[in-house]
Amino acid sequence: MKGDVKPIIAINLEWCKGCGICYNLCPKEVLDKDEWGKVVIKDLDSCTQCRICEDHCPDYCIRIGG
Repeated sequence: MKGDVKPIIAINLEWCKGCGICYNLCPKEVLDKDEWGKVVIKDLDSCTQCRICEDHCPDYCIRIGG
């Protein structure tokens, strides 16, 4: 990540079915689950914008970037 620019993570919770793929694959533990198993952002500052979560989400509910 360049400079002090923080990544933008957009999550569409209506589409999220709580499969856990995104937070289980995140190498920096940026994502976690809520009480229903749906994805939440736990540590935005650790995001490197690797897009693993976005690339592997079967429901296309995560977007990284602008």
